[in-house]
Amino acid sequence: MSSLHICDCDVIHEELVEDTRSKMKPEHDYDRLAALFKMFDDKTRVMILHALEQNEMCVCDLAVLLGKTKSAISHQLKALRLANMVKYRREAQIVYYSLADDHIKEILDIGFSHLYE
Repeated sequence: MSSLHICDCDVIHEELVEDTRSKMKPEHDYDRLAALFKMFDDKTRVMILHALEQNEMCVCDLAVLLGKTKSAISHQLKALRLANMVKYRREAQIVYYSLADDHIKEILDIGFSHLYE
């Protein structure tokens, strides 16, 4: 006996399907959402985001904190910036990074909350 739970009937619940279809988003929105969640598939990126949730930081600070090279941190910050997950500001020669908005903080907080249930 298979451990999969598969529906063995051919009954289509048309009202349920149509109700759900009416609540679905355009397909390209799912592509964009999947791309957003892919940003969370790298431990270093997640650690950077969590650090920036705590404080605005420069590349050097993040490198020391995470025990990575400045080059590795810069590479990840570029990906996060292109995904609109972090923003930066320049102060003289120093570039400070922070979370782009509260949504990123909420995603992290919900993720950690789920882990600790």
